[in-house]
Amino acid sequence: MDNNIAYGLMLATLGFFGYIGYNSVVNKEINSDEYLSARGTQNSMSITLSLFASGMGIWVLLAPSEVGYYGGFWDVFGYALSASTPFLLLAYVGPMVRERLPEGVTLADYAKSRAGRPMQIYVGLISILYMFTFLFAEFTAIGKVMEILVGMDPLVPMVAVGLVTAGYTAYGGLPASLETDKIQAWAIMFLISTLLVILFIGDINSLISDAKSYTPEDIEWDWYHGSISDTSTFKSGLALVVAITAAEMFSQGNWQRAWASEDEKSLKKAAITASLIVFPLIFIMGFLGTSVAGQGAVSDPSVSFFYLIEDIGLFFVVAFVILSIALVCSSADTLQNAIIASISRDICDDKISLNSAKYLTVAMIPLAIYLATGPTIAGFELDSGGVFEIFLRADLYAAATVGPVLLTLWDRVSSKGSLFGAFSGLLSVVIYGTLTQDFSAGIDYLFSPTNDAGLANLEVFLSALLGSSIVTILVSYIMPDEE
Repeated sequence: MDNNIAYGLMLATLGFFGYIGYNSVVNKEINSDEYLSARGTQNSMSITLSLFASGMGIWVLLAPSEVGYYGGFWDVFGYALSASTPFLLLAYVGPMVRERLPEGVTLADYAKSRAGRPMQIYVGLISILYMFTFLFAEFTAIGKVMEILVGMDPLVPMVAVGLVTAGYTAYGGLPASLETDKIQAWAIMFLISTLLVILFIGDINSLISDAKSYTPEDIEWDWYHGSISDTSTFKSGLALVVAITAAEMFSQGNWQRAWASEDEKSLKKAAITASLIVFPLIFIMGFLGTSVAGQGAVSDPSVSFFYLIEDIGLFFVVAFVILSIALVCSSADTLQNAIIASISRDICDDKISLNSAKYLTVAMIPLAIYLATGPTIAGFELDSGGVFEIFLRADLYAAATVGPVLLTLWDRVSSKGSLFGAFSGLLSVVIYGTLTQDFSAGIDYLFSPTNDAGLANLEVFLSALLGSSIVTILVSYIMPDEE
């Protein structure tokens, strides 16, 4: 595709979403609460579409197929399950949290109501770390995808997406994000379904045969990977479920939509429906990664899916450009408003003005784009591998905190118990490392919670989750809240 046509198509797609976001609030007066929560305004269909769209970033075209390329059945299954379990958990605990705190905006708001201001700040900081990592990873991904599809300089789509999404999100807040989510969700479902159907009907037997095969080159090194028939990766697949489910509980975009729902019944229905849509999509994308591995080793497994569509025609390039822009916008606008919600409510204790929130929405974009370019900071190269490490680290901190936060739904858990439990989660990781190896290994796990193969370490994540939960319960019995 000619570069001028590619630029025009990208800008037209961005302009359309920008217009939808702007037009949705242009004649409305929005106060701070509506800007961050859109409280009680969305029916179950709107929340379903929004949860789906905001959760389906451009990582859908990269991460599942990369996991499939390296892993076997359980890695693919675990990744798909980990994409849907946060919605299932939201369907269960979301209505309870809403009922107990009708005026909330973030999960940390609820943590404050049950465990005090220190817990709110702690949960807020973890949420911001996770969401900002997700945001600049999305910018990295759109740059990589547009470079592959049309040979575009990666920085151009990063800047274009950043400017447009920050523009309509800063102007209209969560209401604008929700309105664009509806269009983006339908576009994503239609385009992905159409493209996958065409891909599968082309030569489904070859895709299945390749998926069952191991990477041929692996025979030389006696290391096998990439077969959907390989069921030896159960532990790493389970680790993904634990890590990502815990982390997604701190994605405040989901919690904003919990309060945006018109009632608890709508929230529950929407979250369950979104999980049912997400699971098969991620599983199929992971399956395609195993097909690529079966065809032979590739130079960049993070773009495995695109090796299947190397010779696609102009129509498909156009479709993928639109799909890619829809995917990145649907997650980027959600993350921007959710980060601002956490800064405003959790860190600043709701003491910054609406105008300040708008300025901060725009101000975060240059930093996110800078990090997305892969700079070297303090000797640490922030390339795609570095991003993976940061994601796992953020996931670990979330796993160490999610138990104490959710246990506060039990009335017998005290504020001191949950706070001690949250800090004990990371201490449990150090203890696990010390008992299994030595003290330095325990410290290392806090910064790199992986096993020898570089995959998520199940035992490390379980030690964080179980250790924090056990301490929360024990301290709550010893130090109950005063009546």
